[in-house]
Amino acid sequence: MIDSDRIPHALLLEGPAGIGKFALARAAVQYLHCTDRHNGDSCGECPSCIQHQSFNHIDTIYSFPILKSSGHEISDDYLAEWRDFLSRNPYMDFSVWQKMLGKPDGKPIIYVNESQEIIRKLSFTSHAASCKVVIMWLPEKMNVQCSNKLLKLIEEPLEGVKLLFVSNNPVEILPTIYSRLQRIELKRLSDIEVAGYLMDTESIDPTDAMAVAHLANGNLVEATKSLAANSESKQFLEMFQQLMRLAYQRKVGMLKKWSVDVAALGREQASRFCAYCHRQIRENFIANLKIAQLNYMNRYELSFSRNFAPFINERNVEQLATLFAQAREDLIANGNAKIIFFDVAVKVIMLLKR
Repeated sequence: MIDSDRIPHALLLEGPAGIGKFALARAAVQYLHCTDRHNGDSCGECPSCIQHQSFNHIDTIYSFPILKSSGHEISDDYLAEWRDFLSRNPYMDFSVWQKMLGKPDGKPIIYVNESQEIIRKLSFTSHAASCKVVIMWLPEKMNVQCSNKLLKLIEEPLEGVKLLFVSNNPVEILPTIYSRLQRIELKRLSDIEVAGYLMDTESIDPTDAMAVAHLANGNLVEATKSLAANSESKQFLEMFQQLMRLAYQRKVGMLKKWSVDVAALGREQASRFCAYCHRQIRENFIANLKIAQLNYMNRYELSFSRNFAPFINERNVEQLATLFAQAREDLIANGNAKIIFFDVAVKVIMLLKR
């Protein structure tokens, strides 16, 4: 579209989080402004490219969700944090941005003052490029007043202005705006692509990379987070192994101590442990069916599964999966963790014998 000078005045890149949509938007705008582009790419050396790489191009306007406070009402008030965020998080981890704004549980929004500031900036002619470009991250975070202000700009485009929106949840964009945007839908990354990225950047084992990639569902942000939580996964595997071995041996006294140890993790971590057990039941059932291409276990899980998988079969897999799912629900509902896990342990004794 850029090469043929047919890029629309208002374009939306939409798709799942963590697949590189914003990196694509940045690359496209750098290519648009590059004065020596060739072979389908920007040169990376001209003044425009250098300015883009430092997030300082004078004809590129960034707009993004913020937390409104005294003296902080528009994106420009957070430019230093924004540049740091972009340099460290090319795949745009929203939770990291929340933390950088000072409130991990805050709800950043694009306010009406932002739309007024965008319109003001666009009233000036471009300085170094043929056109000005607004790149807005997460237009679904615009409040209604901001959306209505920008609607006229979308309906009646200014000469020499391009609007590029990047959305994770396009269904949340105001319908009157969404219907007026030309859209490019980007799909999730394949497990092979995610695994390749992890092997290249983290130098991890291919089997482990594929296991992480499958759970991340094409999201590089989630894949990276899973690696960071690798120590927790090892702890969960040890607890899962202990439960199954003690249950098989019917060591009720030791299972009671096991339930106390798991309860000591705390409600949130114990809840994640239940989800981990639920997944291990599924993976071991698939392993028992000898369908290797559908198995996504790391090396350590596979090592345990070789002997354990035969105990998860069509007679008990559904009950075991339901058992851990129910335990998680009970924990979330503030049930007594020690009682919940001891109940799980006793029921596993009976189900493993089926």
